[in-house]
Amino acid sequence: MTRSPIPAPKPQRGRPRDPERSRRILEAAQTHFDRHGLERASVDAIAADAGVSKMTVYSNFGSKEGLFEAVVRDRTVAVMAGFPGAGALDPNQPEKVLLVIGERFLALARGDALGALRAVYGVAGAQPDVCRALYKEGPERVMDELAAYLLLASSAGTLKVRNPLQAADLFLSMFLGSGHIRGMLKLEMPDTRENKALLQEAVRVFMTAYGA
Repeated sequence: MTRSPIPAPKPQRGRPRDPERSRRILEAAQTHFDRHGLERASVDAIAADAGVSKMTVYSNFGSKEGLFEAVVRDRTVAVMAGFPGAGALDPNQPEKVLLVIGERFLALARGDALGALRAVYGVAGAQPDVCRALYKEGPERVMDELAAYLLLASSAGTLKVRNPLQAADLFLSMFLGSGHIRGMLKLEMPDTRENKALLQEAVRVFMTAYGA
């Protein structure tokens, strides 16, 4: 389950980056990419909102495409920060672990990452590196971590999973239904009660299928 790392931005010559200034640029860019997409977003408007010059944006990120990739990477890292690695999870408590992982993936599918997903879908094909980076460091990473946990739980005798990667895919797919589609289309989202009910039912279904 080896993943290719996201390529780091090319180092820029001259003075070192100011982290606070880079953060302002990323936040302004995120807002504009969410609203307008990659093609219609204006670097001039991003620079103005960040309180920097257009040249500063280019010197930090190279191009509008480079800035877009940095925004996607930054948002993905922030969302994924809440996901524990398989080694930190108790293989003797699969139901509790699935609730934790399911809750975080539900946030990814319905909340935290929707803006990034919409923006990336808009450039699918034209920006393959960005799309690949989002997938590998978002959904694929969660699936890999879950599959690794399912293997541990199966070894511990608390689950019976013959194909951990397939089982992980099936579990996570239960959170990509109508609520996720409504979010992508900016329609009314399921409320907290509905999300909790879906989470509990997904875990129940999974445990019925794979519980020891």
